[in-house]
Amino acid sequence: QVELAESGGGLVQAGGSLRLSCAASGRTFSTYTMGWFRQAPGKEREFVAAINWYSTTSYADSMKGRFTISRDNAKNTVYLQMNSLKPEDTAVYYCTTRSGVTIYTTPNEYHYWGQGTQVTVSS
Repeated sequence: QVELAESGGGLVQAGGSLRLSCAASGRTFSTYTMGWFRQAPGKEREFVAAINWYSTTSYADSMKGRFTISRDNAKNTVYLQMNSLKPEDTAVYYCTTRSGVTIYTTPNEYHYWGQGTQVTVSS
């Protein structure tokens, strides 16, 4: 079993920044991919970004240039730096992980999920 603990969400004004963190504990895979999804009220969970063991990254088009995903393998932690935030970025952000180095952008490909952290961007 893998446990994921997110932190760093909150309320920010449009144009501001937040940094999310997600620490993994419990069983860890020798190689694994970590990612972020988000879900706004009444909407489906959508891909934000992911990073594999070798630090290859993938972003949703609407996040490119604004969000940066990174990881610290020694700490089993992934980060999401979010800049130039917009009201439409308001959502619960979920950390997720799966074994292997292939990056998937659909939530059903991931095995473990955190509880989520709320990000609210005011206009």
